[in-house]
Amino acid sequence: MTLPILISVPHAGLSIPCEVQDICILTLEQICADSDEGAAEIYDLQSQVAAYLTSDVARAIVDLNRLVSDRRPDGVVKTHTCWSDPVYRSPLSELLIQSLLNKYYHPYHRQLTKIAKQSQIKIGLDCHTMAAVGPPLGPDPGEERPWVCLSNNDRTCPRFLLDNLAECFERTFKNQISINRPFRGGCIISSHADELPWIQIEISRAAFYSNAEKGSRILEAVTAFCKSI
Repeated sequence: MTLPILISVPHAGLSIPCEVQDICILTLEQICADSDEGAAEIYDLQSQVAAYLTSDVARAIVDLNRLVSDRRPDGVVKTHTCWSDPVYRSPLSELLIQSLLNKYYHPYHRQLTKIAKQSQIKIGLDCHTMAAVGPPLGPDPGEERPWVCLSNNDRTCPRFLLDNLAECFERTFKNQISINRPFRGGCIISSHADELPWIQIEISRAAFYSNAEKGSRILEAVTAFCKSI
């Protein structure tokens, strides 16, 4: 069964673009800590869904789930990671920032728009992993996070779809699911909600299950969700 879903996995990449390799001061460990560690394995659903999109670029360099106008330290082109680690030895020029956006950010969003037009796609799921405890620049610094957070920013899909998916996750994960807390949903689901219903999924990186088991339970939940609607 091919699920009528567009899966977006924007933060699985670890690559530092050649444009900034000589000025980026992050270690591989810091790059991984700012990325969605485990996302490539957990959301390895490409053969199960109608469409799948991911990126190689590290979130610490270009965050595909931020508004293009977000110039905070942890914004679209970062000066600091979510753990407050500085990214560069010197500030980027506006010309270089725009070059990064044009090469990595805008193509990803254009591809999401293109895929959304396919008739077999009924809903988009923007898929992430989250630190088990909120980082310094997160919305919940120092707080323990739930196993799963589902988000629709109160507008990116009808509430009954969000509640239905939450019920499916609660059955497969055997744990209560948080809705719109600590994350309400990022730029991807908000920017593309006029094209397709969207839900953001955040899975904690806490070791309650292995990555493979988390992935298996997500597939079970999403399959049950598609059958129910």
